[in-house]
Amino acid sequence: MSGDYKEFTKWVYSNLKYPELAAQNGIQGRVLLQFLIDTDGSVSNITVIRSEDLLLAEEAVRVISMSPKWEPGQQRNNPAKVIFTFPITFRLQ
Repeated sequence: MSGDYKEFTKWVYSNLKYPELAAQNGIQGRVLLQFLIDTDGSVSNITVIRSEDLLLAEEAVRVISMSPKWEPGQQRNNPAKVIFTFPITFRLQ
C-alpha cells in the first residue's frame, strides 16, 4: 500500500465479508481498529479499540491482518514504525 487512505479503504471493503450470523441478527455498526505498520511495511499488533459486536470485530481484524505491505513511515530518512487507526463500518443493505 502506498499509504493512500482512499486506496486502503477500497481494498478493505472489497475484502470484507459481512458475518452471516451478524446479518441474520440485524447487527451493524462501526469497528475502530488500531495497528502498527512496521519498518518492513507489514501490519502487526492489530487492536480493537471499539466494536458494536464481537462478530464484526473478528471480521475487521481478519481483513486488516491480510493487508498488503505498506510503505513504512520515514523519520530522518530511515524507515519508521507508524501506528494507524482505522474505522470499518458494517451496514446491512
